[in-house]
Amino acid sequence: MKKLFRISTNKFLLTGVAFLVWMIFFDENNWSAQRKRSNDLKATEQHIAYLEKQIAIEEKNYKDLISDPKVLEKFARENYRMKRDNEDVYVIERK
Repeated sequence: MKKLFRISTNKFLLTGVAFLVWMIFFDENNWSAQRKRSNDLKATEQHIAYLEKQIAIEEKNYKDLISDPKVLEKFARENYRMKRDNEDVYVIERK
């Protein structure tokens, strides 16, 4: 019992335990803040990967528009409702 009391009142042990409690719960960079930052980092990395895929798709679409006149005509007709002089365009809007 005396040995246990002597170990538990050791100033180095008490200082170490107090330091651990402070770092885990009260510090600005505590455990929960680190976990939140880690989750934010993972979400950001996933978003970056998604955007890189979208950029690759858009670059491919751009190259197709520049190189193929049929694709360019299709794009102009669908997005800008362009037409030839001898055509009529009927726009059907869905609700």
